[in-house]
Amino acid sequence: MSTTLNIPNCDVSILARIIQPERGDLPLAAARAILKFAFDPTDQERMDALMVKARAGTLTDAESSEMDDYERVIHLLGMMHSKARRSMKKHANGR
Repeated sequence: MSTTLNIPNCDVSILARIIQPERGDLPLAAARAILKFAFDPTDQERMDALMVKARAGTLTDAESSEMDDYERVIHLLGMMHSKARRSMKKHANGR
């Protein structure tokens, strides 16, 4: 599964090339720290509310833009977590 979008130079694709989530080359301490990154409950509640409105087709333009921002951050966090998990796996396997 690709961690980038189909648009080669969108922000998420550019970040994926920088982060290189497929490479598990982080120090163990960095990997552990990155895996602690998570959304605050307030942000999670806001994303849930936006998703409900999106399903109902009632998002305003501003809310749609806000949802796009959250989606980009979700992709970024996913890439960072992927790299961290791969790094931890390599350390556990003694590589």
